[in-house]
Amino acid sequence: MVTTVTSYGRSGLSDWLVQRVSAVILAAYSIFMVVYLLLNPEIVFAQWQALFDNTGMRIFSLMALLSLGAHCWIGLWSISTDYLKHFALRFAFQMVVGLLMFIYTIWGVQLLWGL
Repeated sequence: MVTTVTSYGRSGLSDWLVQRVSAVILAAYSIFMVVYLLLNPEIVFAQWQALFDNTGMRIFSLMALLSLGAHCWIGLWSISTDYLKHFALRFAFQMVVGLLMFIYTIWGVQLLWGL
């Protein structure tokens, strides 16, 4: 029953794999951003805008945004099932987390793609 809720009937291997792949994407994005900011210490808005006007950077940022959502969901779902034993509390926590992640993802897409 537990695996049905988290991974829609698949084994925990799928969740493990999503967690690892999303971590690699987030690490690559973080390293890129840190290096970019270190190489451009006097960055102005025009440079920042030019960076994010590039379709490749938008796709990379979208991958990072979706990876962040997946990574957070799997991690927080695991924590809530381990530590929140009362069903109503766990259900409420998971609903709030899911709703917030949905809102933040939609908001991030709107900011990124200017929708």
